[in-house]
Amino acid sequence: MKQRRSIWRSVRSLLPALGLAVAAVATPTVASAATASASPAAASTVSSGWNDDSCRPSAAHPRPVVLVHGTLENGTNNWWSFAPYLTARGYCVFSFDYGKIPGIPGMYGLGPAEKSAGELARYVDKVLATTGASKVDIVGHSQGGMLPRYYLKFLGGAPKVNALVGIAPNNHGTTLSGIAKLLDVVPGARKIITGTAPGLTDQVVGSDFMKKLNEGGDTVPGVRYTVIATRYDEVVTPYRSGFLDGPGVRNVLVQDLCPVDISMHLTLGTIDRVAFHEATNALDPEHATPATCASMIG
Repeated sequence: MKQRRSIWRSVRSLLPALGLAVAAVATPTVASAATASASPAAASTVSSGWNDDSCRPSAAHPRPVVLVHGTLENGTNNWWSFAPYLTARGYCVFSFDYGKIPGIPGMYGLGPAEKSAGELARYVDKVLATTGASKVDIVGHSQGGMLPRYYLKFLGGAPKVNALVGIAPNNHGTTLSGIAKLLDVVPGARKIITGTAPGLTDQVVGSDFMKKLNEGGDTVPGVRYTVIATRYDEVVTPYRSGFLDGPGVRNVLVQDLCPVDISMHLTLGTIDRVAFHEATNALDPEHATPATCASMIG
């Protein structure tokens, strides 16, 4: 136990250097709002109309939406704004926690990415069984926008998913603005983090997980893909590494929709109404309306 505490102290000291603490301590306004909305103990509870097992998809929105949180987030804090945005528009919305590691409450997405994808697969089956739907749509932020691709490609998820929307997704690995090089510069850094929180090193550019995920192409047939990115992303870098290539893909830069949008990585997935608007367009393309700067106050 003493050795474990010592290892975790080493990991915690490295996280800020790797830039991954951004997801937990970014913009104070966002952090305080998320905390007011949901404490770690409240993660995965019913909030503002989502995670309601009695919800049945309507003819207008026939597929439940599964929200997949990012690294160092959870299924409540990541979605405190977007989930109510969707439920107010008539969607059945569900979120969950994945990638838990012992001793770190409230901040998830740290376990092995392959295992986390398996947790997503089981959760999708649960949502389908609960709602009676034949398919879901998935919206994910950061790691949560990338992880479903493993589920689709390797775990039989493609027949169960209509659309995947990634908000600032880490699709091809990140350099963390160049800081990821510390994994190989700081003695023992990669070994310590991989041994304790492998979900972090799985997401670095060139990792074995990323190589497997992207070998043979970015997409699978039958699924519509949308990527929503910001040029000011400081976590998924370069930001264009989040874009996908393949049939049925739409890559969107929010600054092309609203030049004055200055969202960074965390805010794009938690409060950015331009991204929310475009994500909703991806869920219901037949009724899509232009996402513009006016969406910020919509």
